[in-house]
Amino acid sequence: MKQRKETPKSSDLPIYLFKQGNNQEAYRYFGAHLCEENGEAGAVFRVWAPHAKAVSIVGDFNSWTPGEHPMEKVTDGIWERFVPGIKQFDVYKYCITTPADELVYKADPYAFHTETRPSNGSKVYDIEGYTWGDADWVRDEEKRDVINSPMSIYELQAGSWKMKDPDNGVPYNYAELADELIPYIKEMGYTHVELLPITEYPFDGSWGYQVTGYFAPTSRYGTPKDFMAFVDKLHQAGIGVILDWVPAHFPKDGYGLYMFDGAPCYEDPNPRRGEHKEWGTMVFNYGMKEVESFLISSAMFWVDRYHVDGLRVDAVASMLYLDYNRKDGEWEQNVNGGKENLEAIAFLQKLNTAILGRYPHKMMIAEESTAWPLVTKPASDGGLGFNFKWNMGWMNDMLSYMKTDPLFRAGNHGKVTFSFFYAFSENFVLPISHDEVVHGKCSLLNKMPGDYEEKFSNLRTFFGYMMAHPGKKLLFMGQDFGQFIEWDEKKPLDWMLLGYDKHRELQSYVRDLNHFYRDTPALWQVDYSWEGFQWIVPDDSKQSVIAFLRRDAAGKMVLVVCNFNPVLRKEYQMGVPNPGSYKEILNSDDKKYGGSGVTNGTVKAKKGPMHGFDQHISLTLPPLSTLYLSVPAARKPRAAKAEDKAADKAVDKAVEKPAKPAAKKTAKTTAKTAAPAADAGSEAAPKRRGRPPKAKTTV
Repeated sequence: MKQRKETPKSSDLPIYLFKQGNNQEAYRYFGAHLCEENGEAGAVFRVWAPHAKAVSIVGDFNSWTPGEHPMEKVTDGIWERFVPGIKQFDVYKYCITTPADELVYKADPYAFHTETRPSNGSKVYDIEGYTWGDADWVRDEEKRDVINSPMSIYELQAGSWKMKDPDNGVPYNYAELADELIPYIKEMGYTHVELLPITEYPFDGSWGYQVTGYFAPTSRYGTPKDFMAFVDKLHQAGIGVILDWVPAHFPKDGYGLYMFDGAPCYEDPNPRRGEHKEWGTMVFNYGMKEVESFLISSAMFWVDRYHVDGLRVDAVASMLYLDYNRKDGEWEQNVNGGKENLEAIAFLQKLNTAILGRYPHKMMIAEESTAWPLVTKPASDGGLGFNFKWNMGWMNDMLSYMKTDPLFRAGNHGKVTFSFFYAFSENFVLPISHDEVVHGKCSLLNKMPGDYEEKFSNLRTFFGYMMAHPGKKLLFMGQDFGQFIEWDEKKPLDWMLLGYDKHRELQSYVRDLNHFYRDTPALWQVDYSWEGFQWIVPDDSKQSVIAFLRRDAAGKMVLVVCNFNPVLRKEYQMGVPNPGSYKEILNSDDKKYGGSGVTNGTVKAKKGPMHGFDQHISLTLPPLSTLYLSVPAARKPRAAKAEDKAADKAVDKAVEKPAKPAAKKTAKTTAKTAAPAADAGSEAAPKRRGRPPKAKTTV
């Protein structure tokens, strides 16, 4: 006879939810929490160690003596102990007796604060009591349409952007870093900063991607409340904060999650699933409910307690595929005979549903490097549930293209245009990240071919193209002023380069691009639909030229023209959507940006069909350049204008003098049908190539 599950008591609810994989705030129960018991101040400690024979708390307060403060098993796998006299910043670990009767000393998986490497003990820390000043930001963020808003992200590593004492490698703490960073971000026009992982990690060379403390901001840069101040200050300055977060794997450091209680606990116990040998890391057991609660609680923790605006989830592809980076014989199929990690898929769907269900205005960004479908579609529709995805295909194609000598770009033209075939299949972020400027890949500037001048011209052309391409933007620190050498986490950026004209001019160009982008809804308001994009010249591979339109929700357009060849092209003709004057509003070849100074000013459209339009313009394309031009508003035919006026007059009359119900209905009908009929039937309406926007009628 099947036994009925008992309804848990209220005091047992955190444990019940934890074991069901549904405790989204497990950090409130587990870890070390300052409190009082029987009138005595101290801390209660709780840890999950299902295979342990015994657990005790050790630290400075008991001279690290095993068994001095033994914990009690309150239920299957969960241990608890109140220790009197514990204070803020006291250091501790758990001493665990394994099934083999060995003693292992483990840091607290739920610790809020830790010692600074090379020490690795956990610290008791009360995260309550910080007074936030970002209420205006939070209120505005809750109203924001995150998909259809501008997003230009500045990616940085907290310890190597700038240093307080570069000679001795001393970084700024979180609060000091905010004070240094905010003026730069504001001046440069970025909307968000994205930090490489600040979850506690042991090895500097991992850049934070091998995590040992999923609830602790690294103590390299201060305390948890210092990090709260960092986020708070940026929010008050109108800057969003995104964190890299790593649920794909964890390192084998002896004090961390690895073999936590002497047996596989957080990692998958199957050796063909539980390890990334090339990385030297372990894969989480996504089918373990307690691990689900742990990871989802970590993600929720940063969003809820630290007010961060989004998480960029690292290495999603490694989670999705059982054969990821594994040779034949090193992996095994799922229960359906496929290579998909079904438990990881279910976990990601559950994670994104939890975060975006509670905070729909936040960002969950997938670093997913394959063609996995529906990454940014809801889990209820079979998707993974993220709301953004890094466009790794675009990044690889464009960096390959830009590295190509311009003499051979004609044969690689498809790398520039291919991304538009799938640009609207997901909500993409275009990433030029830290991964592209390390390990012999060269800095972005040094990827560019040509001499000193041409490197800068190529890079300005690329940045202009990138900013106009559908999708949100991300750029790693140093690339906006032309860092020449690869990024090194041990050293600050080469800010002295701004003493040289070309680097200063490049920075000025990126600054103007960012501000233009933010001020121009056509570049971000309809990012994920054909309605916001239209080709004009996609196929001029011989001359390495492309031209397209970006359009906002109201139909206002920007014309974008890119010349990826170091050849001046005079009288380059292309069709345009509307008659009138086209004004050049940004030119990467402007002298103030270090260019040759070839500009167009204002050009007037001439009658004559081209590229599917009834008129065309003639431009001078500077060598290696991107141009932005304003598009004049469409002119309505006289007949349409007359009918619009008649419709307006009918509406005005109906408002001024309320008519009988039947007459009022007639007036409304006349007003609603007159204007669209004129637009739809007009012979002067421009012919459009590609998929046109949906008709919008305003009365």
